[in-house]
Amino acid sequence: MKTSSNFDYEFGGPIGALGTMIFLPLVTLLLTYWASVGSLEFNHILPAETSCSSDAGFATCACVILGWFLFQVLLERILPCEIVLGAPLPDGSGKRLPYRINGHLAFWVTLLVLDIGWPKWTEISDESGNIRQILVFGRAPMTWLYDNYSTLAFVTIILTTMLSVYLYMKSFGKGLLLAVGGNSGNHVYDFFMGRELNPRWGGFDWKEFCELRPGLIGWMILNLAMMSKQYERLGYVTGSMILINIFQGLYVWDALYQERAILTTMDITTDGFGFMLVFGDLGWVPFTYSLQSRYLVDHDPHLQWPVLACIIGVNCFGYLVFRGANGQKDAFRRNPNAAEVSHLTYLQTKRGTKLLTSGWWGMARKINYTGDWIMGLSWCMVCGFESIVPYYYAIYFAILLIHRSIRDDHMCKEKYGDDWDKYKSIVPYRFIPGVV
Repeated sequence: MKTSSNFDYEFGGPIGALGTMIFLPLVTLLLTYWASVGSLEFNHILPAETSCSSDAGFATCACVILGWFLFQVLLERILPCEIVLGAPLPDGSGKRLPYRINGHLAFWVTLLVLDIGWPKWTEISDESGNIRQILVFGRAPMTWLYDNYSTLAFVTIILTTMLSVYLYMKSFGKGLLLAVGGNSGNHVYDFFMGRELNPRWGGFDWKEFCELRPGLIGWMILNLAMMSKQYERLGYVTGSMILINIFQGLYVWDALYQERAILTTMDITTDGFGFMLVFGDLGWVPFTYSLQSRYLVDHDPHLQWPVLACIIGVNCFGYLVFRGANGQKDAFRRNPNAAEVSHLTYLQTKRGTKLLTSGWWGMARKINYTGDWIMGLSWCMVCGFESIVPYYYAIYFAILLIHRSIRDDHMCKEKYGDDWDKYKSIVPYRFIPGVV
């Protein structure tokens, strides 16, 4: 382990990590407030009274969040799955951890339960006039999530912080594989980055589970709740609300359908599981990525269908680039001799790894990031152009992807050495071919 004095810090080091851990939860709460009022208002550091008629207390919301998390754990444990081995561990042992891949099935089971399998007690009277209660199943009261949106976000921030503390304490156990980037010796920084690479309870992998299950599916459920609230208010659902649910629903479905692809990403293979990913996966994603649908409940621009059709075109183009690039990379990694990728050219590195130099990846080194951002821009556009609040995602995501590309470039330089410089000379553009 490097000492803290010569460690290669990211995110501004310990001070930057501390600032991020304070700043991002506050931004999450502010965004829930701004989405309600429809503009940037700084009268309240934390969300105060909004149009949401929250009637549930802190304890109730905490039980809902914990129940949601445990429900997803239950599905991950009991549903049929495919056991897939991850990438070789970076300790040189060649060991590959097994993962239960059933997120796609969990996605559909969750929707089914919320639509027709939600339990509730109801009173009926028999022929004698006696009142008794029976358990019936039907649709979940989705609008409750709108009514308690800010409180749920606040509770989630507290619970993710508690989980981060537990994972940090757990990382000091004997014989655990630590993430290089989260083993600086500085407690604040390591708590943020995550010390343990693959925290597990037996066969349950905390990181892989949290990357895709509670937060990502929760994001889609929040969107559906906002659509239900709009229908309750207006008696119909607007074109913008329909599109945001389709766009983001497709994005969530695609991630879960392609679950095995996450096993080769930097989040799984390189980063520890600390506050950065815990809060990001479970708090930031569901409560800030659902911002557009929350905004549309109270501030729908009622865009005309020709405008919506253009936005659909933007989204489809972004999805084509994003899925085309990621699918090509994943297929090449699994079998470079497969018919759909055997024609691609590549750079053979000294490490034995092949770096694609044609196809999508011959256009730009991070062409998938470009497609991802274009999709995100279309999500913002359905909210119209009267407020900057819905466009936070496009702004934030651009910063995130640029920073991540810099991290990737630095790590690839260390990993491949001179081969990486040669690769960059062959594929000189990072995001947009011929531009940047």
